[in-house]
Amino acid sequence: MNKIFAFLAISLLSFWSRAQVENPYPQTYFQKPLDIPLILSGTFGELRSSHFHSGMDIKTQQQEGLKVYAAADGYVSRISIQEGGYGKALYISDPNGYTTVYGHLQKFGSEIEDYIKSEQYKSESYEIERFPAKNQLRVVGGQVVAYSGNTGGSGGPHLHFEIRDNSQRPMNPMLFGLVVEDSQYPEVDGLYAYPLTDSSHVNQARERIKLKLTKNENGSYTAESVMADGEIGFSIDTYDRLDQAANKNGVACIETKINGQQNFLVEFNKFSFDESKHIVRFIDFDYLENNKKQLQLLYKKPNNPLSLYKNVVQNGVVKIAPTQNVMYEILVTDFAGNTSTVMVPISYSAPISTPLPVTTSSAVVVPFHEDITFSEGNSSVYFPKNCFYEDVPVSVSNDNDTLRIKGPTSAAQKSFLISFDVSKYTLQDRKYLLIASVWGKNRKMYPLKTSRKGDQLSASTKSFANYTIAEDRTPPVVSPDNFKSGQWMSKYRYLKLKISDDFSGISSYRATINGKWILMEYEYKTGTLTYDFNDGVSDKEENNLKVVVTDNIGNSTTFESVFYRQ
Repeated sequence: MNKIFAFLAISLLSFWSRAQVENPYPQTYFQKPLDIPLILSGTFGELRSSHFHSGMDIKTQQQEGLKVYAAADGYVSRISIQEGGYGKALYISDPNGYTTVYGHLQKFGSEIEDYIKSEQYKSESYEIERFPAKNQLRVVGGQVVAYSGNTGGSGGPHLHFEIRDNSQRPMNPMLFGLVVEDSQYPEVDGLYAYPLTDSSHVNQARERIKLKLTKNENGSYTAESVMADGEIGFSIDTYDRLDQAANKNGVACIETKINGQQNFLVEFNKFSFDESKHIVRFIDFDYLENNKKQLQLLYKKPNNPLSLYKNVVQNGVVKIAPTQNVMYEILVTDFAGNTSTVMVPISYSAPISTPLPVTTSSAVVVPFHEDITFSEGNSSVYFPKNCFYEDVPVSVSNDNDTLRIKGPTSAAQKSFLISFDVSKYTLQDRKYLLIASVWGKNRKMYPLKTSRKGDQLSASTKSFANYTIAEDRTPPVVSPDNFKSGQWMSKYRYLKLKISDDFSGISSYRATINGKWILMEYEYKTGTLTYDFNDGVSDKEENNLKVVVTDNIGNSTTFESVFYRQ
């Protein structure tokens, strides 16, 4: 036990020494974007379903409308409003080359709000992106530039806050002295070992196994003894908890050592958006697909371009040879410096005689460095060069207009293209066709964004699954939410409608009052369109409202109503 505590003390000192050397960032330059304590629901680098989290998610006390302050002097360099993603987002650049980002906003500060709303009316579009000139919208640190909200792909009210470098790479805001209280050690929920070659084994197993862990004091763990031969690797299920928040967050650093010598280090300090999709190479993708949990690999798989790795020796692989005993050490550290240590004693065990499982398959290997197309019946699938990270065996078949694509649970780094020939359908019927994936015993269908060219339907995907030709003949539904036709609305600030679609989804909408376009903000999570009467378009006593909503297949619904205002 004393050895474990000694390891912990040395490792913690090493972390803080490294932090002092490698943290050249100003500690007082940026101020908090909110005037409430920084309590986070998400940390930088945290694992998300398809990417690494690029900022910190600051809790806003379960409410919207808190004042958001510019973190430093600068100018508004970008304003983006989209239905999903960051929703209403503001980008402020400063003279030192940094950019701060504020996402999921309810609205912008008055000058910025006036500017972007004018641009929305000019373009007649709710979704918009603008890049104002440097001297157009200047701000000073501490100025109110927005109000917190829940727009876009937010799961609840909060402020998404980022700091980016001059190459627009997101960086951990905690590097800049934005302190979040954290006195807790990271938790380790699971540790897994992997034989990495056909001749390797771990505890007589040729496949991934879970190791038993014993939790000790001061954030340390001891794993069961491992008997192994050949090249092996590990993965870890770990997270951090911050003070004053119950949710699970990401960690700042994971390091491994073999007999005291570092052989693997990953630090969540900075990355580019282009590489974030490669998270599928950082996690055990097969385990994720089958168990809905992300295990972080402590070795580097081939063709992994992530820049998060530092000082990786032999790809982090542990090689166990005859008569060899190894103490494998894992150090998981949060940004406050709290470190949890896992000690894994490993001893050599002779090769096992169990033969490798024999598989019979009609699959064809798709070389990751080549293009390849499969054609089956009225369908085809095209895998572009570097679609996968390695060669992957794939089988493709067609059964009664259903394209079946099977293969191992392999992550794709590029989408592949599936196509159907629909020449047997009439021209009239083709207007309602699209491609959908089919899942489960009930064959539940999920529509894909489908393009049409001549007799071909095409869609992009990254998933091995079943795909079929589906149809959508049902137009969207539009209904008033806070008014009735013929109603007086003089005392109302907002006019609201509900819109929905049963299958292919909402593609577009357009609303006018007395023939003039009006800005209706779309909140897709609630299916609500909202018009603000303060925009001043409605300037008559009798007003004719017309809203046209179209789904992704082209079906449309026109809603018309009359209301009155004085």
